[in-house]
This record gives sequence, structure tokens and C-alpha cells, in this order.
Amino acid sequence: MAICVAPFRSLSSPLLRSSAAAPPCTAKSVVFGCPSLRNLVKQQLTSRPMVSSSGGRMNCSAQVETEATASAPFLTDHAKLIDSVETFIFDCDGVIWKGDSLIEGVPETLDMLRSMGKRLVFVTNNSTKSRKQYGKKFESLGLSVSEEEIFASSFAAAAYLKSIKFPSDKKVYIIGEAGIQLELKQAGINYIGGPEDGDKRIDLAPGQLMEHDHDVGAVVVGFDRYLNYYKLQYATLCIRENPGCMFIATNCDAVTHLTDAQEWAGGGSMVGAIKGSTKKEPLVVGKPSTFMMDYLASE
Repeated sequence: MAICVAPFRSLSSPLLRSSAAAPPCTAKSVVFGCPSLRNLVKQQLTSRPMVSSSGGRMNCSAQVETEATASAPFLTDHAKLIDSVETFIFDCDGVIWKGDSLIEGVPETLDMLRSMGKRLVFVTNNSTKSRKQYGKKFESLGLSVSEEEIFASSFAAAAYLKSIKFPSDKKVYIIGEAGIQLELKQAGINYIGGPEDGDKRIDLAPGQLMEHDHDVGAVVVGFDRYLNYYKLQYATLCIRENPGCMFIATNCDAVTHLTDAQEWAGGGSMVGAIKGSTKKEPLVVGKPSTFMMDYLASE
């Protein structure tokens, strides 16, 4: 399989780049973009051709392999390559938009692919919004994208818990924002925490013991702009003291694109705090986990 790397604009230009190790336009499956998506598709690709386009940042570096692309030759027959695939997978942050700004060339490229009958899938590790909310963001940018075409890590967390038949008598504690709450609610999964715990504080006193809900069977950690010590301690207690409590991360991204002016600390910084306090590794459901590609392939 050929692993190809290109900026978003290259999909509609003759400057599509292929990896030096792969013969141009001969692969049934081609992957564009960041290593997390490329490696996922490489590992989990079904017989249906797919193409992934993503930004250039690394995700969960311990789980993916760096691929050198600086000396990759140019691929001149880009039309043949596009014709050979059925599904294009696009990252969102840094590819479709930066913050609330649409990236140049996106509408034209998406319109071109849709006119050719291609299937489009939009993937984001940003868990602050639900799929429905992301649909509204696409609409606000002038893009027509259906909810079924969107795969957010907030949805991935709910989909994973639903796939393992998370017990109805158990709860999920959330470090994260409204996107995770909305997706868990949609899936019929009980939860506590989230934005509601953003204003809670701990006033320490001698011999103080913090209580927690022993019915919490999973802690989901995503990007949280209102992270505080209360949330960290509560999640830590659940994971360390509740038998079988799962530690689930929406992603391990070191940085994210909240605005187009600079990079911001990503969900991986929140996940890292819980890793440090619990000495446990999370189950990651967003990029670069295999769960994401398994789910997309099944759909």
C-alpha cells in the first residue's frame, strides 16, 4: 500500500506527493496526512479503498511511527489517483479549519470530490462538541456536511462504551466539555462530572477525606478548558479505588488549534495528568486508536 502525504490544497492540484517507497498511482489504497491517520488506515484498511487527509501534527507519539516525507517525489497523475479511491478521510482541526477560520481551497476540493461521487468522512480529536454541534460548525463555515459523515472523539467515547455494553447501573465520570456529555446522553449512558464540576474547589483540612461515587465504572478524559484539582482528584479516586473502572482518553494530542493565531495545549495534557496520578495507561478511542478505523470500516 502506498502512503502519500500532501497538504489539503494538493488534492485539487498537480502537486500531489507520494512516498518514495511506493510507485505512483499503483496502490488501491492511498492515505494522506498525519502519521496517526496514515498508520491507522495502513493497519486497519479493508478491501474498500480509502484516502485520509490530515494536518501535519503528531498524535500519541508513543503509538505511531514517524515517516520521513521531506524528499518524496511529486506525483503528476493526480486525477488517476483520485479516481482509484472511494472514500476520503479528512482531519478537521488544521485541515478544514483553524479555530473558526475556514482554510483556503476547502470548499472547492470538497465540491469536486462530491461531484465525483466520493464518500467523505471528517474526523476530529476535539471532544468539546458532539457530532450535531460539529454539523452546525460546518454549516456556519458554509459547508454542507451530514452528522453521519462526522466522527468526533466525543462520539467515539460513547460508541466504544456502547459497543462493550457498558452496564446500565454504572456511571461515567467526565473530564471534558459538553460534547462528551451530549454523546453519552444520546447513547443512553449515565454520567457525572464535566462542565458542572468546573467551579468546584477543594479546601484542605487536617485528616480530610474526599468522597467519590463508587458506581463510576469509567472515567472519560477529553479536552477541558476548565480543568481543576477537584476533577483531577475525583477521576484519580475513581480509577484507583473503583474495581474495574476504565480509564478512557478521547485522544493524546499534545496541542490543538483553538484559534488560527497559535497552537494551544491539547487533550493529551489532561490525559497526562491522570496518567501521572494513577500510573495507568488509558484506552484511546480517537486518533490514533484502531477503534476509530474499525468503526469507520464497519460503517
